[in-house]
Amino acid sequence: VQLQASGGGLVQPGGSLRLACTASGFTLNFPAIGWFRQAPGKEREGVSCLSSLNDITYTSDSVKNRFTISRDAAANTVYLQMDNLTPDDTAVYYCGGDLSQSSGNALCHKGPTDWGRGTQVTVSS
Repeated sequence: VQLQASGGGLVQPGGSLRLACTASGFTLNFPAIGWFRQAPGKEREGVSCLSSLNDITYTSDSVKNRFTISRDAAANTVYLQMDNLTPDDTAVYYCGGDLSQSSGNALCHKGPTDWGRGTQVTVSS
């Protein structure tokens, strides 16, 4: 399944962005789906992941209380609301899922098997 993230851009510190994840021609029916990011020179990080079965979410300590994952099944979209952004949040953000994984916590730590093109988020004054 080809996933696509959108909604990135350039924002000042303290600003907000909302990212959206869609699947072209497919239903987002992953039992767990989430958002990941990778900054230059750094390893990929699981930011926030959601279990589609029970809506239990996992959120990394680095973004807790600032980022919120949600899904709109009718719109076939998963969102990441990002508030109070800092320069450390600058990265390419991807959405990803794993058809064999139903735990958001596990997905964020193990990484997705399916993901697509990311979207660049740059936080700078």
